[in-house]
Amino acid sequence: MTQTDGLPEDARRRLAEMRPGESTELFTSDLSVNEFLLVREAGFRPLGLVLGSSIYHVGFQLRRWGRNQELTTLSAAMYHARELAMDRMEAEADLLGADGIVAVRLEIDFKEFGTDLAEFIAVGTAVKAEEPGQWRDNRGKPFTSDLSGQDFWTLVQAGYAPLGMVMGSCVYHIAHQRVWQALGNIGQNVEIPQFTEALYDARELAMSRMQTEAEQLAAEGIVGVQLLSLPHRWGGHTTEFFAIGTAVRPLRPDHVIDKPQLVLPLTD
Repeated sequence: MTQTDGLPEDARRRLAEMRPGESTELFTSDLSVNEFLLVREAGFRPLGLVLGSSIYHVGFQLRRWGRNQELTTLSAAMYHARELAMDRMEAEADLLGADGIVAVRLEIDFKEFGTDLAEFIAVGTAVKAEEPGQWRDNRGKPFTSDLSGQDFWTLVQAGYAPLGMVMGSCVYHIAHQRVWQALGNIGQNVEIPQFTEALYDARELAMSRMQTEAEQLAAEGIVGVQLLSLPHRWGGHTTEFFAIGTAVRPLRPDHVIDKPQLVLPLTD
């Protein structure tokens, strides 16, 4: 691994051979055929599959049995590990001279050789615009997007550009009910206020952190937002709420949006 960007030498060598203009130039991609063709139709040429990886030790934090609370140490770990993977994926795209990365996916794989070890992986297809333009974000990095190839084409056709994937994470401990509370609820339809408050608060924290990232990119909005509940290995009363989407900006003041067309299948 290099000191500057955390990329192994084998990755740097592979990417250098794939740069446009090299004798061994070819592209790799995990886009489907339809996605590949629509990305080309949107005016972008795939350069290569790029990835970033970080194997991270997720620490431990004490929690109170009967209290709702964010586990800030774990929230920070889950966010930082993903950020490292994303940064390395962007560094690979930089080496290819890409303008952006499309169809990004983030994955977590807890390893059997360590109960608290997880590999955080970011994977996507680096692309370059056929026509010159300002496609990078306000930090000079390639844009990132988790939109499908179809959604990416629709976005660009309508006059918008992706700025970057934005995310927010919150690991939260949900208080246990007291025995008398649990017994009192048997056979009744009744809201459990402490559970409602915990889940509401945790989602709001994740959403607000995602929105803060979009504001830092000077985005107009966020599309394709997913709000996920990920229990990982912490048990039923501790879970991660993870918000992720693609921040976008307008390319022009007028937006031409294609009208939906009725398509009838030929199969029964």
